[in-house]
Amino acid sequence: QVQVLESGGGSVPPGGSLRLTCSASLTTRDSFCIAWFRQTPGNEREGVARMYVPFGPTYYQNGSTMYADSVKGRFSIFRDNANKYTMYLQMNLLKPEDTGMYYCAADFGPRATCTIGHSDWVRRWGQGTQVTVSS
Repeated sequence: QVQVLESGGGSVPPGGSLRLTCSASLTTRDSFCIAWFRQTPGNEREGVARMYVPFGPTYYQNGSTMYADSVKGRFSIFRDNANKYTMYLQMNLLKPEDTGMYYCAADFGPRATCTIGHSDWVRRWGQGTQVTVSS
């Protein structure tokens, strides 16, 4: 069964940086999507960034990305060069409003799909990692 594991959360002051890691235990070459959602107490999970990787000639390159307006220019999602099923979320210029529990989400298979607009498509969730931005 495919598992999704996150790591890399922590506490930083405003303006700082963190890199989150998401590893999916995929064993077959199929289209897949990895996304990051975040949640604060009393609020729904909101999509932050996603990368969709279609099966085909560009399978081992970075796929198409999408970012929430609130993080554009500050966050970047990209793949590990060695393990193509590991993705990173590089978070720069962090703000207090970026504080929350960050969850990695995945879908995989020939009909894999994803968006940051909602999470109905998610097949696997990670356990979450806390990010706190505070002075």
